[in-house]
Amino acid sequence: MSAPASATTTDHLHDPAAEPVTLDRRDGPYGEVVLRRRGTRLEIIANGCFLMDTSDGRSERLLIDAARDALPAGREAPDVLVGGLGVGFSLAHAAADARWGRIAVVEREEAVIDWHREGPFGAISGAALRDARTVILHTDLVEYLRTTTDRYDALCLDIDNGPEWTVTEDNGNLYSAAGLAMCRDRLKPGGVLAVWSANPSPAFGEALRNAGFTGVRAEEVPVARGVPDVVHLAVRTA
Repeated sequence: MSAPASATTTDHLHDPAAEPVTLDRRDGPYGEVVLRRRGTRLEIIANGCFLMDTSDGRSERLLIDAARDALPAGREAPDVLVGGLGVGFSLAHAAADARWGRIAVVEREEAVIDWHREGPFGAISGAALRDARTVILHTDLVEYLRTTTDRYDALCLDIDNGPEWTVTEDNGNLYSAAGLAMCRDRLKPGGVLAVWSANPSPAFGEALRNAGFTGVRAEEVPVARGVPDVVHLAVRTA
């Protein structure tokens, strides 16, 4: 599941006039997921925790663009793996860019996939889902990285609120030394790892360097309240 494009934007949580309306509620292997409408916004709630909504999306778009811009010059039709379908901003932005080749999206929650294919998130992702470059992989991201032999030019990961604020405990494996080694192995030489976070994490930057990545840096996106959203970037050396 994707992390929120505006996890630290809490205006909607303090608007007493915008009462949430539950549109769907599912019990799955990772707990309960709920789709709610609050005014004009759609929200995803997992195990009672607010994850994401459709209020913004700037940092999800930056996740895709920053990864593309960090690739070596002249790389044609690079393949990208998006970790987390979420509300669809990352997928839609990638598909709107003709420069990308294959666009694979890993999403472990069947309910989230259904809300895109048959529900209200189709307004965001419908065109992207019809794009011949798009492939939806219904599986857990860590398991996919561990078992696949596919390699990508870019990994754009947005499944948590950040390396230090995971949706489920198992997701912490992704940010461990072993998890970052899996990410590195799934990248082509010169490939880029981009990781969304609701908070800056100097410790994660150090973990990326220790895992053998170069060009480690963070790009910030200001939000209405609190600390900025961050996209952590790192490059697998050729």
